[in-house]
Amino acid sequence: MRFDHVSYAAEPDGLAATTERISKVLGIEAVKGGVHPRFGTRNTIFPLTDRHYLEVVEVLDHPASDKAPFGQAVRARSQAGGGWMGWCVEVDDLKPFEERLGRKAVPGNRKFPDGQELTWQQIGIKGLIADPQVPYMIRWDDGTEALHPSNARPATVKLIGLTIAGSSERVADWLGTPVDDLLEDVKVAWTAPKGEPGILSVRFETAHGVVEI
Repeated sequence: MRFDHVSYAAEPDGLAATTERISKVLGIEAVKGGVHPRFGTRNTIFPLTDRHYLEVVEVLDHPASDKAPFGQAVRARSQAGGGWMGWCVEVDDLKPFEERLGRKAVPGNRKFPDGQELTWQQIGIKGLIADPQVPYMIRWDDGTEALHPSNARPATVKLIGLTIAGSSERVADWLGTPVDDLLEDVKVAWTAPKGEPGILSVRFETAHGVVEI
């Protein structure tokens, strides 16, 4: 189990404008991520070092976005003004989480212009919707290593920390493992939630110093 990525829901002026603001802050250009047809969303990607990445995601006017929990989560966060929606951990086996949550993981996919397809399985979005401090879990399908979003472009920016309104004990209980073991390369500051729990900010090491979004 390892930290994989963070998700930022598009602000009211849309995916392109939100991505441009983040690009200026980080000092790097985003990569077009494309459409997630099963979820009714699309994204842009900022590849980061250490096999991490930041995605900016926008809900589409598509029936899938009303049915899929991921589409529902993006829509709700964007309607609330946009911002940090959640974080994700990569696991080798989703079965323990399927058994614990009492439901099956759902497939996801994204096709590239050259015909290649990135596919994965994920679970935990409903938990994130109910309690935004907890991550969702993903397993990238075999044979897709080269297509991992962190490989979309050589990375120069490093994700170094998160500030989360919530409790490390709650997240450890959700994941079934101590959070410090999972996040040894990403420092997390936990604060008592003043209102809704979830990611408050993310810190990055860039060419022009540490920035916080």
